[in-house]
Amino acid sequence: KEKEKSDSLLLNILPKEIADRLKSGEELIADKHNEVSVLFADIVEFTPQSKNLNPKELVSILNTIFSKFDDLTTKHNIEKIKTIGDNYFAVSGLQSDSKKAALDIIKMAKNMVSTIKSINAKLCNMNVALRVGIHTGPIVAGVIGKNKFAYDLWGATVNKASRMESTGEKNKIQVSSETFELIKDKFKSLEERTVNIKGIGLTKTYLIG
Repeated sequence: KEKEKSDSLLLNILPKEIADRLKSGEELIADKHNEVSVLFADIVEFTPQSKNLNPKELVSILNTIFSKFDDLTTKHNIEKIKTIGDNYFAVSGLQSDSKKAALDIIKMAKNMVSTIKSINAKLCNMNVALRVGIHTGPIVAGVIGKNKFAYDLWGATVNKASRMESTGEKNKIQVSSETFELIKDKFKSLEERTVNIKGIGLTKTYLIG
């Protein structure tokens, strides 16, 4: 029973393949993935509104939202990496081909926007919306730390995905041209735009409503 508890806890923190490698004694886990799709989703204007909530209300709302998002990662076979404040960070394509991975994560993103709209309709003490950004490219993934170790992603792809989110629009999904190339035959009515992205410059992106 204790082993089952331990394994269950490990799978809550790490992807199954990584957990198995850790249990088998592998000490330094680091992998290069050439083409994955990274998602960042931010709850728009959550921080300024949260000043009016008591701690239990604040955590309850975040828990409701992120628990629904966790369910969606399971449904769409997406790997949640972590939450950062009111931002949700996930990746697709660690174990699947890049085109399927991009489609899967966009399907999840569309469900996330629908979910936040549904939750917002029932809230009386704040108004919440979601801004989502997705970019596809190479990353390095691995486990770091000794205490409270974590599975994380690094590389320019992660940074650009974050920029896709921060320069996006409320309740819309902004994808990079790299992601667009993988999904354009499935999503016809995308809004093309040019965005000035810090550290990159003027960049062509696409909005999915």
